[in-house]
Amino acid sequence: MVITFGLVLSFIIVFILAWLFIKTIGNNKWISLLVSIVATPLLYFWVFYPMLNIFSSYHHQKHFNAENWAEFPELRFEMMDQLNNNNQLIGKTKQEIEADFGKPEWFGWDEVIKANSKEQWNYNLGFKPGAFNNQQECLEVQFKNDTVAKIKTYKMEKDFE
Repeated sequence: MVITFGLVLSFIIVFILAWLFIKTIGNNKWISLLVSIVATPLLYFWVFYPMLNIFSSYHHQKHFNAENWAEFPELRFEMMDQLNNNNQLIGKTKQEIEADFGKPEWFGWDEVIKANSKEQWNYNLGFKPGAFNNQQECLEVQFKNDTVAKIKTYKMEKDFE
């Protein structure tokens, strides 16, 4: 475990809250302090940390890997920040995109021709972890003259039954 400022600060906050609560049970300061010291790691790892993970939207970042893209489609969103930040897809051909990402999962809607366009390839990126998240991450790759002109990520609301 890496000890950071945030970890130490959150441990201190959990300790103070535990000490204040345990102090209300009895007036003996030394027993309250000892029980608080023992209870703090338990409260932190069994209550505070799980709740923090449920309600925060933090997720791991990974480098793009074509094998992982195909094998773990529900975790594709972890690779997208690197691709977006470095514009690594701009200028690639359709054949290169199909080799890395596979066949498009669906074609995007083009308002000009009022139909699905084979120049707009869409891929499902999965759901970012977090409570109450019903937004599916998606990637759209737009081509011009058979090369990538633009990429965009967007969210699509998913209804669960």
